[in-house]
Amino acid sequence: MTESEHDVLIIGGGVAGLTLALELADRRCVTLLRPTRDEIGASAWAQGGIAAVLAPQDTLEAHVRDTLVAGDGLCDERAVRFTVEHGPAAIAWLIDQGVPFTRDTSTDAPYPYHLTREGGHGTRRIIHAADATGRAVVDTLLARANAHPRIRLIADQQVIELCADRQGCCGALSLDTEGRLQRLRARDTVLATGGASGLYRHTTSPNPACGEGMAMAAALGARLVDLEFQQFHPTCLYDPEGPAFLISEAVRGEGGVLRDTQGRRFMPDYDERGELAPRDIVARAIQAEMQRAGSQYVALDITHLPAKTIEHHFPTIVAHCRTRGIDIRHEPIPVVPAAHYSCGGVATGLDGASDIAHLYAIGEVARTGLHGANRMASNSLLECLVFARSAAEALRHDHDRPLDCECPATSLDEWAPMPPDGEANALLERLRDVMSEHAAIVRSDAGLMTAQDQLKALKRDGDRLNERYRPTVATRRLGHALTVATALVEAALQRRESRGLHYNRDHPPIQT
Repeated sequence: MTESEHDVLIIGGGVAGLTLALELADRRCVTLLRPTRDEIGASAWAQGGIAAVLAPQDTLEAHVRDTLVAGDGLCDERAVRFTVEHGPAAIAWLIDQGVPFTRDTSTDAPYPYHLTREGGHGTRRIIHAADATGRAVVDTLLARANAHPRIRLIADQQVIELCADRQGCCGALSLDTEGRLQRLRARDTVLATGGASGLYRHTTSPNPACGEGMAMAAALGARLVDLEFQQFHPTCLYDPEGPAFLISEAVRGEGGVLRDTQGRRFMPDYDERGELAPRDIVARAIQAEMQRAGSQYVALDITHLPAKTIEHHFPTIVAHCRTRGIDIRHEPIPVVPAAHYSCGGVATGLDGASDIAHLYAIGEVARTGLHGANRMASNSLLECLVFARSAAEALRHDHDRPLDCECPATSLDEWAPMPPDGEANALLERLRDVMSEHAAIVRSDAGLMTAQDQLKALKRDGDRLNERYRPTVATRRLGHALTVATALVEAALQRRESRGLHYNRDHPPIQT
């Protein structure tokens, strides 16, 4: 085992991790662990944009109100107000960093950048970079981080466990690309590892997180909150032969309508807001229509918009769908709901601090209280920015801790045999089948109890792997996924109501 010392260790290099690194590096040395492949994680796949009060006719109070309504009575209003109030400054910071947001070219534009509207928002307040906002933000911030002399980026290590001493978290254990164990001592450790949509069969990103950061934090005693509120995006491209691809909610925001396989528009039957209803309502409506018709998908239709408008607003979607043989300018897009965003996670304060000293969580891995029972569109990247900047402010003043923790790793035998190829991955696929069948968009008590029993059986199989073989990224990912899936199912069983993203046939919705 090799060892290294770090001042601030950030695990995860999406928008949250990169923002924190750049905001903190003027005061402290930062080590940022990020995936070798950019397609891992959610940030780069965020299409729609970032919600903030930017237009003259918009107000902070309106953004707060829309967020509280979408959260179905379970938002922490203090966290909502904190996020919304710090939103404009966060966008201004991104603009200063050079993010190429799409400009509004109309002569009477009240704001220099184009703002779109998405479900749950009462007005246009989504700033975006065409239909690839996450990629634009990540690329811009990554270039800045690479050029910063006090930021060290490491791409060849995968964290598998956090370490703790009497003072709290003191770093992490990781595996390099050769499977060798590394001990990373750190004064402060920040999780920016993403959510848990990888617990499900269909997702909106090709390599989603499986709750690794949540599980590692829980192992140290950190609280996991609101795990039952797993958001399913209503419109993922339906293509069983190809990788996951999200069709942005902005398509509906610009006038796209949902139709069944017979061409009938159905959303007005479910909600007076139609396609702009909150995502949980739209996802359940799509699932109901698919079940009613016995179809594998529904259609998202924007062919009534001018072709040039479609090409201007959605160049990435146009280009990607064309590679799948679909011309969205002239034919509807087949779509299906898919696991997208975890509203729950590691409980934190407004500064990103967890219950464990010297351990912070930012981005999707964290539960800040902003989203409540249902995340409103484009509030996620806003949360990444605001809480990363807030955590940076807290960490600037907390840097006197000695690096003397032992960070024990007695259970990790580097000399044990490697596990059989594919066994852990096969168990993870079985877990995804269980969660998709029994703990997805629509649930029941019986289904959740079945999931509980099946997860216990999978855990026994996973434990046998860990007992016989040395740790690998695959076996540890399976273990983390089992931890979070089990906690999610338990949280869903404990909630005796249907609210927001948690819909249980056996319990009626609570009126808020």
